Amino acid sequence: MPAIIRRARPADVAAVLELVIEHAAFERASADAEAHALSRAMFGEPPRLLCWVAEHREALAGYLTATCEFSTWQARPFLHMDCLYLRATARNQGLGARLMEALCDHARKAGVGQLQWQTPEWNRAAARFYRRQGARELRKRRFLLQVQAPPVG
Repeated sequence: MPAIIRRARPADVAAVLELVIEHAAFERASADAEAHALSRAMFGEPPRLLCWVAEHREALAGYLTATCEFSTWQARPFLHMDCLYLRATARNQGLGARLMEALCDHARKAGVGQLQWQTPEWNRAAARFYRRQGARELRKRRFLLQVQAPPVG
């Protein structure tokens, strides 16, 4: 039975969170995402996070998430692919390309003409995969600044 690529459903949140944690570990990092926050981002009004999953034998084998952003330089929106992850057992079966095609289909229907994303410099397999999809690489550095949120209440 071939894998199915589909939009995530509320019942998928726990499995997506499990994949998020695996993905972070794969990238030598940690994730502090919580199920309720992911659910609110994916299914709140309006949804902040787009999510597709690869389902194989009634279990999730991978996911792709994206957000709609705006490019000042181009004065138009673009989709930022935040995550694309497949379990090791699901790699090299065309699922990554199918997940990206689902995102491209969404972009076309939404009138968005560009996708952007990043991957760790050490992940040569991902870079090769993205080049095979027709992507070109930009040389930039990514920075992260933690900002303390004000207390709620």
